[in-house]
Amino acid sequence: MVDSIQRGWFGGGMKEILLALLISLLMVGCGEDSINLDDPNIQQETIFAAKNGDAIAQNNLGVMYEEGKGVPQDYKEAVKWYRKGAVQGDDYAQNNLGLMYEYGKGVPKDHEEAVKWYRKSAEQGYAIAQNNLGLMYEDGTGVPQDYKAAIKWYRKAAEQGDANAHCNLGHLYFNGEGVPKDYKEAVKWYRKAAEQGNSDAQAMVGVCHADGLGVTKNQVAGYAWYNIAIANGDEDAKEWIKEIELTPEQLSEAQSLSTEIHQRIEGN
Repeated sequence: MVDSIQRGWFGGGMKEILLALLISLLMVGCGEDSINLDDPNIQQETIFAAKNGDAIAQNNLGVMYEEGKGVPQDYKEAVKWYRKGAVQGDDYAQNNLGLMYEYGKGVPKDHEEAVKWYRKSAEQGYAIAQNNLGLMYEDGTGVPQDYKAAIKWYRKAAEQGDANAHCNLGHLYFNGEGVPKDYKEAVKWYRKAAEQGNSDAQAMVGVCHADGLGVTKNQVAGYAWYNIAIANGDEDAKEWIKEIELTPEQLSEAQSLSTEIHQRIEGN
């Protein structure tokens, strides 16, 4: 799962045209996720717009309460504002409300309710919610376990470039869950996620290279990918790298390859 998501917005209704213009001037960039909720001015405009019914601002105010940005941290207030945005159809708010129910933040833990909100968001095409819904199906949490349904939702998210969905598809192909076991296909999806910085996928690319699963066995490449995963905080890779024994020359080659991979990922 991912943390709750904020996004930028451009105003909250016909009667708030001046507010919309002010918000547009205060925006940092113009993408959906470009709003800076650490900015006190943005915080005040968010509160104003949310109270005047703007669904995107309501989601963002929920994030402010969840994270304690400009307001005291208060999960119940976060849920209140996520719900206001969600019932207006905001896909980010629906996903964030699902997260609150899944983890029991501000509400009693309720996996079925989490699935309900993930589904509403996922059906609008929001990739993170699609991945979250896939996870619920894979684990049988809030819904009967259904690997084929998990694959369906992971694929929808993966088609939009979601790194977590790429990695999750890799796991299903690696383990043969819902699909025939296929290491080559697993490597394909792990690599897509790994190149976006997903440490779990980076570790699994290392496993595939080190053990020759879906690719030609290459312990230098395995060591290099483990190094990358470790640098990104993966705990499993710290143990797996100990199983690889390299000559000094191979170790130097692996370190050079790690640097090359890191620079490539940073450049993406």
